[in-house]
Amino acid sequence: MHRSAKNRYRPPVWLRNGHVQSIWPTLFRKVQMPEPETEVISTPDDDQLHLDWYRQNSNRLAIISHGLEGHSRRPYVLGLARALMAAGWDVLAWNFRSCGGVMNRQPRFYHSGATEDLEIVINHALGKNYQNLFLSGFSMGGNLTLLYLGQQGEQVDSRISGAVAYSVPVDLAGSADMLALPSRKIYMQRFLNDLHGKMQEKSELFPDLIDVSGFRDIRNFHEFDNRYTAPLHGFKDAQDYWENCSALFRLKDIRVPSLMINAADDPFLSPACFPDSKKVLGSYVKLEVPKWGGHVGFVEHAKDGYYWSERRALMFVGS
Repeated sequence: MHRSAKNRYRPPVWLRNGHVQSIWPTLFRKVQMPEPETEVISTPDDDQLHLDWYRQNSNRLAIISHGLEGHSRRPYVLGLARALMAAGWDVLAWNFRSCGGVMNRQPRFYHSGATEDLEIVINHALGKNYQNLFLSGFSMGGNLTLLYLGQQGEQVDSRISGAVAYSVPVDLAGSADMLALPSRKIYMQRFLNDLHGKMQEKSELFPDLIDVSGFRDIRNFHEFDNRYTAPLHGFKDAQDYWENCSALFRLKDIRVPSLMINAADDPFLSPACFPDSKKVLGSYVKLEVPKWGGHVGFVEHAKDGYYWSERRALMFVGS
């Protein structure tokens, strides 16, 4: 595991706690960005994806994928977008189906392995004559990014130069187990509350397919994914979904330089999310494990407003 001095994250003592790091940015971070240029693109199954563009006539584009129940304007997305723009990149932040305040048209929504949607976004961007594409993802979006690259393998477009992924639950089953622990109830309940509203809206659109009666009895992702995610997206059950969509099993197939940053104190990640063998990581994926950082935290109090994770991304794309 790579921990060189040049990129070691050392937060103030009061931030050396995984739970504080995970919650702090959501509550207190504000990132000023220009209003994006929005675009809606169609999918082959008559659905839509909503994109935010930040353009400055660059020939380099970074594509950012958000996390579970996130959206393209979350502080962690905007923070990275701002840093990349300052380094000369155009940025495209996109919303998974049903995210960003607009319900999608189909019964399906999003899931950790929906690489077909990421591929639509990437191909759309490649049609804009960019010479260099860099991919980034947070949490679920990180798994999606690495899974996509693993699936592409040797066939990956030569314009895709690399990727960085943060707080990545590459072991979906293990991460579901972690979030089912009583000590993680605050996170699990928040996810379920958000998903309840979404599934209620879906059930009104597709009453024959989606039933939300008894939703409040759901306590964890085992139950939610068994009842909704798996059947709506063509998987046998939650276990089948997790096995097919965990990037862990495809890391060795990635063929572009990729950096995965998972904090040792991340309350969402299982031990399997920290693979340290080349047999699992392959030749192109580097794992860094800062001692602190929580889940999509890596908070830094600096005059320029950057977080450590953003500085690390700039260092990586510049290397």
